[in-house]
Amino acid sequence: MRPTTVVAACPVHAHVTPLLAVARALVDAGHRVRFLTGARFRAEVESTGAELVPLPPDAGFDERTLEADHPERAGRTGIGLLRWDLEHLFVGRIGAQVAALDAVLDPTVGTLVFEPLLLGAYAVTSRPRAHRPRTVAVSIFPSAARHPGVPPFGPGLTPLPGVRGRVRDALVRVAVEQVALRPAQVAARRAVRDAGGRPPSGFLFGWTHSADVTVQLTVPGFEYPRPGLGDAFRLVGPAGVPRPGSVDVDPGTLPPWWGDLDGRTVVHVTQGTVANDDVGQLLRPTVDALAEEDVLVVAATGGTPVERLGPLPANVRAARMVPYAALLPRTDVMVTNGGYGGVHWALAHGVPLVVAGATEDKAEVGARVAWSGVGVRLRGNRPTPDQVRDAVREVRTDPSYRAAAQRLAEQVAAAPGLPGVVEAVEGTTRTGAGDPPRPAVGGGR
Repeated sequence: MRPTTVVAACPVHAHVTPLLAVARALVDAGHRVRFLTGARFRAEVESTGAELVPLPPDAGFDERTLEADHPERAGRTGIGLLRWDLEHLFVGRIGAQVAALDAVLDPTVGTLVFEPLLLGAYAVTSRPRAHRPRTVAVSIFPSAARHPGVPPFGPGLTPLPGVRGRVRDALVRVAVEQVALRPAQVAARRAVRDAGGRPPSGFLFGWTHSADVTVQLTVPGFEYPRPGLGDAFRLVGPAGVPRPGSVDVDPGTLPPWWGDLDGRTVVHVTQGTVANDDVGQLLRPTVDALAEEDVLVVAATGGTPVERLGPLPANVRAARMVPYAALLPRTDVMVTNGGYGGVHWALAHGVPLVVAGATEDKAEVGARVAWSGVGVRLRGNRPTPDQVRDAVREVRTDPSYRAAAQRLAEQVAAAPGLPGVVEAVEGTTRTGAGDPPRPAVGGGR
């Protein structure tokens, strides 16, 4: 009988969803899977065949009620918001997360699979091998692993070669790690020690290297090169994104205006599945930007009532949700706030992008969109209609963007995907203490 695999994720939609696909793949491969996350995801977890282990309320937060639960967060922006979120929403949960992990990691568990912002997992990775299971980090956002030539994670910089790049990166790293986010780093290290662990070396964004294997859910064309990290750092492609044409879409799930897409240039706009309370960030600016363009705009509000968009021009169609398996093969340009999962859906279908987003990991996603050549990056969360219009026109008329997106679609199609995650889990379980040592990823304390 296989050892049990524990999958653990912060109880946040964007963190749980990729790990659900991983859990389903492990169950299909014959693993017994216990999934540690919020109780509100019970139905989704159990649909994968995994067993839900509820994460205690003080070990996570609910992004749907974040503003109401934490009114002190209001008014914060930029680095101040990032620092507050790190300290209060993530670092502050480490102790409760470690306790929850210890309760589920009994001797029958062979591997712990976790996403990087479940920071309590790093207390587990720091323990002697004889006192913990093997660990696999499944990175659900751009890699923060430190490496020469790769800019520090956070500001959304693209690599800059030569002496100028090395100097820039060094200065920015000091500003981010030793000044702006130092309180979060100090608090994280203290919390891991208090939980009985030894904090990993380096800055907390790069702590994934303390896992036995880090699985990055992307392809080489969309991640900065890190030669020398070896088999401990694997790019396997996106999780849970079906191959184009592999899913039969029920016509009953399509909106009544679906036939209007026929013969049209289609621009899809989305603010993701969660960040839709303020449609003025990207949805409405895009609707206004393209009102006079010879395109059909398909706006998905992510569950927010369509009426919140206000009056719609004649060339706009809107729905709360639109099945991507049906929409993206017919999409010419996707305008998005830069969620890692949604961007990979577009790339899997060879759809070029316009990206505007600055919170969470979105600046880093936008930087990789620009670096890879698959689209245009707009700074900030609130581009003007003129900025959106100019960017969409550029992506539509310059064939290099679609060509780059098609190249990445080919990489996604060739990537191992979920079987690659399963292989990482089974490989570490088989080889156990005989695994070769992991290469150093750098950093100080």
